[in-house]
Amino acid sequence: MDENKSSISQAQSYKEVGEFWDTHDVTDYWDQTEEVNFEVDIQSEVTLFALEPTLVSQAVKVARRKGISLETLLNLWVRDKLEEELA
Repeated sequence: MDENKSSISQAQSYKEVGEFWDTHDVTDYWDQTEEVNFEVDIQSEVTLFALEPTLVSQAVKVARRKGISLETLLNLWVRDKLEEELA
């Protein structure tokens, strides 16, 4: 991490920063914050695939039951299957 940056969490890595904020509320530290401006340029690639309607319907049910988006569910399934196949 950049040593010139101040950190409320006093963490030594971005992972530690994330772990700190997973268990703390920023409103408890609001007086220690300052306004900043920044731009985010996220470039992602989207590839579309055709699925059989019955598969989509079943996957939507599973995604809803898990409380995640269909896109997330399908990405998790494909990632798991690829790891299995490539192992």
